[in-house]
Amino acid sequence: MPQIEANGLTIEYETHGDPAHEPLLLVMGLGAQLTLWPIEFVDALVARGFHVIRHDNRDIGLSQKFDHAGVPAIPEVVAAMMSGQAPEVPYTVADMAADAAGLLDALGIDQAHVVGASMGGMIVQHMAASHAHKVRTMTSIMSTTGNRELPPSKPEAMAALLTPAPSLELEAIIASGLARARAIGSPGYPAAEDRLRTRIASDFHRSYNPAGMARQFAAVVADGDRREMLKGVTVPTLVIHGEDDPLVPVEGGHDTAATVPGARLHTIPGMGHDVPIELVDEIAEAIAEHARAR
Repeated sequence: MPQIEANGLTIEYETHGDPAHEPLLLVMGLGAQLTLWPIEFVDALVARGFHVIRHDNRDIGLSQKFDHAGVPAIPEVVAAMMSGQAPEVPYTVADMAADAAGLLDALGIDQAHVVGASMGGMIVQHMAASHAHKVRTMTSIMSTTGNRELPPSKPEAMAALLTPAPSLELEAIIASGLARARAIGSPGYPAAEDRLRTRIASDFHRSYNPAGMARQFAAVVADGDRREMLKGVTVPTLVIHGEDDPLVPVEGGHDTAATVPGARLHTIPGMGHDVPIELVDEIAEAIAEHARAR
């Protein structure tokens, strides 16, 4: 897969479909490589007439790492936020949004439909607010506004997300990944274990950088409440959220749709914090309809 210089960084990316079609950028979430977007989902978007780009966010996958920045002390970041101070973090969610906008510039793309999942939803929210000239439409999937009054993650889901594997042995990595997928995944559409094992092993061999995930998590915590920013968004917005999401409860989707002017909300029963194969066509069609209506 190719790499390109964007926003002063080396970004790993790949493209699918006809470059003459409308571009659509997929932005993945916390600690997740571009490969977490199911290829079936990518293909479903291509079949609906999009030129799809997916990339590794900074500090994850094969994009540029920030190991020189060290590993942030998350409790200190949280404490600073709770006291109203601006915590020191290696980079911000806004920086990652600038990376994504820079990737479009580097690829010679004037505007794209942008779709983000989880932290990727936060990134595309920042894109719509600060790089609106690059964004035709925004779709925020299983994300939120940062509103502290919303219901929190289920403790077991957050623990599974943030607990590292006990060793670098492949079976330990797979066991940890399976536990995470079961804790945050869709109760109505549980993924097949053989598919999960294959994906976890492939991602481990491609890249494994838990320190990068910690730095990304610090950026998410430090981003705080985005509601004031989102009130000024004028980009056509679709919010998609699973009604059974244990990591980012569906209230986060409702709050996002209620905050962004004119946003539409599409909730899905049985969906958790992943993109189940069974829902690929429904989600892709919702995005396509949103793009066509712009």
